[in-house]
Amino acid sequence: MADLIAAHGGTLINRQLTGDARREALHEAQSLLRLPISDWTRSDLEMIGVGAFSPLTGFANRADWEAVLDTMHLASGEVWSIPVTLPVEPDLARNLRLGSRVALVGEDDGVIYGTLEVQDIYEADKVREAQAVFRTTDEAHPGVQRLFARPNVYVGGPVVLLNRKPPAQFAEFYLDPAETRRRFAERGWRRVVGFQTRNPVHRAHEYIQKCALEIVDGLLLHPLVGQTKADDIPADVRMRSYQVLLQHYYPLDRVMLAVYPAAMRYAGPREAVFHALVRKNYGCTHFVVGRDHAGVGNYYGTYDAQHIFREFKPEELGIQPLFFENSFYCEKCDGMASEKTCPHDAQYRYILSGTKVRQILRSGERPSPKFTRPEVADVLVEGLAERVHA
Repeated sequence: MADLIAAHGGTLINRQLTGDARREALHEAQSLLRLPISDWTRSDLEMIGVGAFSPLTGFANRADWEAVLDTMHLASGEVWSIPVTLPVEPDLARNLRLGSRVALVGEDDGVIYGTLEVQDIYEADKVREAQAVFRTTDEAHPGVQRLFARPNVYVGGPVVLLNRKPPAQFAEFYLDPAETRRRFAERGWRRVVGFQTRNPVHRAHEYIQKCALEIVDGLLLHPLVGQTKADDIPADVRMRSYQVLLQHYYPLDRVMLAVYPAAMRYAGPREAVFHALVRKNYGCTHFVVGRDHAGVGNYYGTYDAQHIFREFKPEELGIQPLFFENSFYCEKCDGMASEKTCPHDAQYRYILSGTKVRQILRSGERPSPKFTRPEVADVLVEGLAERVHA
């Protein structure tokens, strides 16, 4: 796999124990102070453990937290745009000691998911963090709302991953970075484009993905299946829609479907950079950044998520962002187009978006073939109907 792109920071981090080492560590963890973690934090722990968040080896200490907020770099110099933190209730934090180890335990199930060496305990200015990461302190923003709901004491230090939550379904698509890299190598893919989505793939997405496929060896369709907003299309429905779309409309030897089990931050421009670096760790050389990537509401400009990449040198990122204009179906062109390729007036354009498809589906209507492939529409309509009648 020497021909594949290097992980961010140069080395694919592995903080996951297996076999006898895992059994011994779990036995020792039984006697440690227990630190309850949310499902969100558990997913971050897993992403650190398997190397998806390389070069991170643990949760952010104060130096990294401040450096990321102020410069979008870690204290060690690597580009990193969103601090990955471990919030702890103040009463629990008072029982922690620097240099000690604690067990990270699921707050709902009591499972020991890992351990952490306490290297830093600090109080975070969440207003400062919200403004830096989300560009707003408005609590109507889902990312800000979640940030402000968390404790403002953070614990930093390296982690060890000991247990993972088994996927409820689609387990075959939960591929760690080491596995996607192995499969890319087996297929002879050296240039791979990653595509992030939390929505069903509509015709505009398909157009963009196939444009990108023209210049690379393969496409990694990498939908996020961690925590999202309540009004997003459920992950199981989306996964069925991706499978049927790929089966009917893509060359299967040039596309791979795998899930990204992290939570959605809705941090707009900063999350676009974050998503690109993570896909680099999965082995991608290119990453699609489209209209309002990782945005929500009207907090970010339409192409702010593309403009932010100008703040970095190409060698700092190590992955090539591919910027696409807003795509649409044009009646006059009789096909998909963008501002760069279509000369016709807006009256002939059928504008597509994930938000629009959600609105159509919730109204009980069937999306137009100009918006969504018929096979995908069938899955979405049936899947949401099942939820209503469940």
